[in-house]
Amino acid sequence: MPTVTGDSRLQSDVLEELSDARAYRHWLADLARPYLGDDPVEVGSGTGDYAAEWAPSVTKFTATEADESRYKALAARFATDETVDTRELHLPDPDADGHHTAAIAYNVLEHIPDHVGALRGMGALVRPGAAVIIIVPAFPSAMSRFDRAIGHERRYTRKSLHDAMTAAGLDVEEVRYLNPIGLLNWYVSVKGLGMTPRNGALLRLYDRTFVPIARFLDRHARSPFGQSVFGVARVPAVAHVPRPRVS
Repeated sequence: MPTVTGDSRLQSDVLEELSDARAYRHWLADLARPYLGDDPVEVGSGTGDYAAEWAPSVTKFTATEADESRYKALAARFATDETVDTRELHLPDPDADGHHTAAIAYNVLEHIPDHVGALRGMGALVRPGAAVIIIVPAFPSAMSRFDRAIGHERRYTRKSLHDAMTAAGLDVEEVRYLNPIGLLNWYVSVKGLGMTPRNGALLRLYDRTFVPIARFLDRHARSPFGQSVFGVARVPAVAHVPRPRVS
């Protein structure tokens, strides 16, 4: 994978510490479900929580991880699951044959300095016309000490994610903000007070009380801001041909 930055141990700890956010995870998993097809691949599966959400909906699921220690745990988790294949994946993948029906990366792209190269590498994993599905943290102004410690190279706007997808040669289908309540909470708790997201009573309260509200709002209106940016783009079914210049 193009160089991934950040404290690997901290990244693993945070993935484990947010396991109580079940309603939030179900919501984000459901956003990708319409685009998966029958043979998707996830880039940067971490502990495999999203893979476990998606696997029952598909014929075959490929969960991948670039970090060696997380990959070992991922492989052990799905060792007896006949639907889920696991592999250690670094982009660009020299063996990519473009057979997958979708590629998903949730909270991965922000760790990669060459995010356009990573998106291009994801596109090489899937069939023409298939979807590349992305979630990334939103708004540069929300960058905190925690973001930097965990290896976030950037936070995104709708425009910056759209531009990165376009630069990677993908056809953008949708880019929108998610979870405005979460962004306000982030400004106060993580950026303002320097808190680290973790399991506990506050997270469970937020997950049970505020996430259903945020999900309801997302179904009925598009927010002008949010904690994350959700994007869907497709690999062109036909290669783009530059238009001739008109003299």
